[in-house]
Amino acid sequence: MWLRTTTYGDDKDRVLIKSDGQAAYFAGDVAYYLNKRERGADAAIYLLGADHHGYIGRMMAMCAAFGDKPGENLQILIGQLVNLVKDGEPVRMSKRAGTIVTLDDLVDAVGVDAARYALVRVSMDTQVDIDLDLLSSHSNDNPVYYVQYAHVRTCNVARNAAAHGVTRDAGFDPAVLDTEADEALLAALAQFPAQVAQATELREPHRIARYLESLAATYHAWYGQCRVTPRGDDPVESGHVARLWLNDAVTQVLRTGLGLLGVGAPERM
Repeated sequence: MWLRTTTYGDDKDRVLIKSDGQAAYFAGDVAYYLNKRERGADAAIYLLGADHHGYIGRMMAMCAAFGDKPGENLQILIGQLVNLVKDGEPVRMSKRAGTIVTLDDLVDAVGVDAARYALVRVSMDTQVDIDLDLLSSHSNDNPVYYVQYAHVRTCNVARNAAAHGVTRDAGFDPAVLDTEADEALLAALAQFPAQVAQATELREPHRIARYLESLAATYHAWYGQCRVTPRGDDPVESGHVARLWLNDAVTQVLRTGLGLLGVGAPERM
């Protein structure tokens, strides 16, 4: 039994049921897609490896054969290969030698957060090199640590502010945020909704990760220049309160952004 996919743009027709009565591999693809649509999904988004690029034509033809719109009801993203590096050398993988590295192995080596973040922070169009030593380190060169540490720092600032009597009772007065560092941090925070919308529209979650890294850098610079708590016995001023609110906003955006990526936002390290 054949599906005449050439009618819908494929380069050749595809077998669904083989001569021995067994279902061909493509029959599973057809059933899988149909099941998603019958369960109410408006769009089925497939992520395929670079070695499956040749599947796009037949899958889109199958979508059209159902009366759906290729590229709309069925969307296919192609991901490039992932290379693992340890001690400066690539981790060699061989099916014959039994040295396949599974996702569980990666998680065991660097943890869930680092594994997820490392895979999502690079565009799927780009080959990914994952340095196992770097992802296991607690340094600013480790991108997931750098972003998570920024979140931890905002939580520490909030706790210190409470200990020094800085509260949010007076409300937020943006007029007292008068330094260039304040302006830079406000500008960075304002970009978040657009970054999320663009990442969603383009199916490019790495945009969120890169944004979070940029926000973390801006926040660390702000932290070094602006104070949320008064010095010594100095009184609490409106600037301290406003910057506590600003610090809270960074906490929220970092936590939300990491949550969108499935990565934890620790409050202590």
